Amino acid sequence: MILINVKFPVRADKVDEWLALAQSYATAVNAEEGCNFFEWSRGLDDPLEFVTIECFKDADAGGAHTRTQHFADFVEKAPDLVSAQPQIMYVDHEQVKGWGPMGEITPR
Repeated sequence: MILINVKFPVRADKVDEWLALAQSYATAVNAEEGCNFFEWSRGLDDPLEFVTIECFKDADAGGAHTRTQHFADFVEKAPDLVSAQPQIMYVDHEQVKGWGPMGEITPR
């Protein structure tokens, strides 16, 4: 199993657009083969921060996810909606794999 947690700081004037994109994306990801669950929630300390929790059966399923068309569509639209580069954390069974910038999405 692989868990992926991403924090997205959303632009204040784009929250409604973000919510629509996030809901569409979550629906698509949850339908994927190998995805155990995917959800969005608001950050606890910042109302403009959104957090994803993704759980895939294994790293291969998570990697396959990044090659889907809805992932490409999300990456294309997301930079217009975020105020800073998202932060991503991968967690495997017993250890944290790493923490750092998510290179695929850079704000425009």
